[in-house]
Formats: sequence, C-alpha cells, structure tokens
Amino acid sequence: MNPAYLSPLANHLWQSTLFAAIAGLLTLALRDNRAQVRHGVWLAASWKFLIPFSVLISLGGHIQWRAAPAATQPNFALALDRASQPFTAPVISSPLSPALPSAQNPLPMVLLIVWAFGVIGIACSWWIRWRRIRGAVRVGTPVQLDIPIRAISSPALLEPGVFGVFRPVLLLPNGIFERLTAAQWRAVIAHELCHVRRRDNLVAVIQMFVETVFWFHPLVWWIGNRMVEERERACDEEVLLLTGEARTYAEGILNICKLYVESPLAGVSGVTGGANLKKRIEEIMKNRISLRLNFGKKLLLAAVGMLVASAPLIVGLAKTQTTATPAFEVASLKQVPDKEAVPLSILPRRTPGRFAWNTALGRLMCYAYHLPLWRISGIDTKAPIFYTIAATMDANATEDQVRLMLRALLIDRFKIVSHKETRQLPGYALIVGKNGSKLKTASASGEAPPMPDFFNPPPAAWEGRIFTSMPGVGISAIVGRRVSTSQLADELSEDLDAFVWDQTGMTGKYYFGFKFLSVQHPSDTADAPSIFSVLQDELGLRLEKQKGPVEILVVDHYEKPSEN
Repeated sequence: MNPAYLSPLANHLWQSTLFAAIAGLLTLALRDNRAQVRHGVWLAASWKFLIPFSVLISLGGHIQWRAAPAATQPNFALALDRASQPFTAPVISSPLSPALPSAQNPLPMVLLIVWAFGVIGIACSWWIRWRRIRGAVRVGTPVQLDIPIRAISSPALLEPGVFGVFRPVLLLPNGIFERLTAAQWRAVIAHELCHVRRRDNLVAVIQMFVETVFWFHPLVWWIGNRMVEERERACDEEVLLLTGEARTYAEGILNICKLYVESPLAGVSGVTGGANLKKRIEEIMKNRISLRLNFGKKLLLAAVGMLVASAPLIVGLAKTQTTATPAFEVASLKQVPDKEAVPLSILPRRTPGRFAWNTALGRLMCYAYHLPLWRISGIDTKAPIFYTIAATMDANATEDQVRLMLRALLIDRFKIVSHKETRQLPGYALIVGKNGSKLKTASASGEAPPMPDFFNPPPAAWEGRIFTSMPGVGISAIVGRRVSTSQLADELSEDLDAFVWDQTGMTGKYYFGFKFLSVQHPSDTADAPSIFSVLQDELGLRLEKQKGPVEILVVDHYEKPSEN
C-alpha cells in the first residue's frame, strides 16, 4: 500500500466536514423554525459521510458539453475542485517508469488495523446494548392499548421507548400507568407514536452505522447528538400541538426521569432522549409556536441543496473540458511513395507554430506516446511504409502538448484502438560492479569536463541531459552531462530494446561518455566494445538479466489512413 491511497479518504472526510459546517450555519439560520427542519439538515450532514462526492464528480465527467471549447478552463470549477480535494497530490507519471516493487509503507496498514479494531469494538458495544433491550422485550407481557403498534410491559426499569425498525414495539416499564396520571401517560404515548410516524428508529440505526464506520471523526458523534436533540424537540412540538398541555407533558417527562433509566441504545426512541433535559423542559413550558419556513428560507434551503448537488457535477464536467486532448490547427498526413524521394529523419522538425516529420508509423507512435518501440505491441515495424506529416499549431505549445496533438491525429487518421496492460518482460538490472563504481559525483560548482572527442561540443543548455549519437558505422555512443544513473538506465533501455531497472542505489549526478557496438545497427566491421563490457570497464557498472512487470501499449487495431 502507498500513503497516496489515503488521499481519497482524506478528501472525502474534508468534504463531509465542510458539508457539516454548512449544515451548522443553516441550523443557526433556522433556529426559530420547527425542529424537524433542523433535524433534516443534520440528517443530510450525517448521510454525506456515506456518499463520496467522487461518485457525482465521475458522473459529471460523462456529461458532454458541446458548447464548451476544448481550450476553455472554467476557473471557478477548478478552484472548487482544488478546495474540495486539497489532499489530492498531483499525478506525476513517467512513461518509462515500470511497476517496480518498492518498500512497503506500514502506515496505511497500521491505520487500517486501528480502524478495524475501532469498528469491531463499537459494533460489539451496540450489539451488547441491543441484546439488553431485546431481553427486556422477550420477558415482557403484551399490553392492550388502542395504538397501531404492539405494546409490551417489561420488568426492566427502562424508560418508555419504541424498539425495532420495521416492526416497532412500544416497550413500557411495569407499573407506569400507576405512577403517571392519565393525562401524563397519554402525552408520553403520543410522543412515542410520533417517533413511529417519523421512522426515527430507522434514522437512528443508519446514524449508528455512520458512527461505527467513522468512529474516529468527532464530528460524526457531535452530529449524532444534535440529531437526537432535534428529534426529541420535533416530537415535543407535535405533542404540544395535539394536546396543548405543556405543564402536564413536562411533568410526565420529569417523573419518568425520576423513576426509570434512559434507554442505553440510540436505536430506541425514548421520551427522555436529548443531551440537555433542562433546556428541553424550558422549551416545553414556553410552549412557543415555532415558525414555519417562509419563502426566503425555503429558497435558501433549495439553493444550498442545488449547490451541494451540482458542485461535484460541475467539477467533473470541468475536468473533462480542461483535460480535453489538444489538436493541431491544421494537419496533413500522407504516405511517402518512395523513401528516397523524401529524406527521412530520426526526430521531428519543430519551429514555432509548425511541426513536420518524415518517418515510419512506429516512430510516430513512439513520439506520440513517449514510449520506446519495444513497449508498443501490434505495430508492424518491418513494413517499409513511411509517412510525412506537416501541421500547424500554437507557437507556445509545449512538448507534452505536441505529443498529445500527434496522438490525437494518429488515432483519427489511422483509427487506432489500443489499451495498456502490464506484462512480465525480460530486461536488465543496472547494478554496481564487483569492484565498485568508477563514476565520480559532479559537484554543484565544479567545472564541467570536456566532451568526448567523438562528439561535437554541445550547447550549455544540454547540461543535465543524456543523448546518443552514431560516431561510426555500426557504432553508437552515449554521452551524459551531469545526469543520474536512472537517466542512464532509461537510455540503455532504448539501445537494448528492453527495460533496464536502475538498482545501483546511486543518487548523484555524473559526467560520462562512451562508445559501443550498436545493438540496433550492428556491423561486423565496427571496432568497438560491447555495451556490457564498456559499462563494466569504463563506468564500473554491470547489466544483469532480470524479469519484471512493464506496462506496454497494445495496439488492437489500425488501418491505412486516408491521405489528407
């Protein structure tokens, strides 16, 4: 596992926390309105923990917006994306990087184990409390009441409450009718039936699930407490509307608090629930009529709901627009009838605003996908067919953008269908020889050594780069100017047509230059050592055969392009 895998979870928790903060502000704006409205807001904040925004972002990514040009970058949507996903690290990919086995980071596994223990512990706690309530129901006796659910009288000294989700049961302690006046227990029964109509037990069970999964997030528990408070206040408001007897109802609740124990399970809706009983009694005694939502507050709730639902869709849509593949402004691609008629070139010719190349399809694919030819399967590289490309583009286009433009052109003209897959391929490990490395680390301020005599003096801008040449027939040369061994490994993979894994463990920057018998253009008359011996003799490095996972591009289908 890699710590980067934790970024989706971190983004989800951040989004849910931000959503809960918005919900808290809404409840403040709705403090004079009915409790069931605030309960609904807190309920949405809780359930947000179960709904990652990434699902809606993905859905937004499938929306086609034909009116938007590919170059358009909706800054608001991108800013929203960055704000909603601050823990997403930028993806930096190298097309020449294989899936090498690396040292495991223990942090994710440790966190997973801690989370699992927490889930198991809390789930066991809920189960033990549920068993206790279930036991009280089993030992109870039925009570005939004129209500739409079963009533059970139990010897357990638990407050009256509704137990069960789909087949709720009203659990009453023995003797409650003798300890409360008729008006008081009628108000209590009305309170419990309100819980049944609102399906508060189902909501409570879902909240228990949220608290179990996200037990480590304190905001989840705080939201749960707010939901219980608003749930009880909502039922209080309904009872007061039905009976109008605030004093009788408050006295009934206080008597139950004196005589019975509160239900130990949040999934049982009792009459004394709520963290601040004193404040609740004060609210009951005031018997203040809560205001219904006016048009302005309804509009506020609707606007917030639409914003929350549409924001991920906008982000997903923005990503599809900003990541749209760039294309050449004008492009011509034609098959060369005779390779002698048009001079071929190893690299494309680029000038500001123009791109031209005369080469084979395999070389075009290598450049477009930034891959060596041996990592592209399905292209007939032996067919002597060459193409000439002439295209215009933005003068400020970067190298990566030009590659994407060429890729889009090839897909359009050759009808290329491809996919990526990882295969176990033979390659080489670049390691330090038995006698140690002969490379000397280049100092930051040290003078650069002269170029080898077989290579023309390069411009200063070539510092930090590695490049090849053919100083003779059948002879290749590699020159590195203040480069790493990983860069050398990448270049060797080009010459050997196989992947080379850098396993030297060397982290410095080096100068070097050497000639060797060309692997790709061999010659029996060439006078040069092999790549294997020159690495050992001049650099103190060694190539050792090794197999490993390498991602390749598999071309499933392509066809001869129309000439235009």
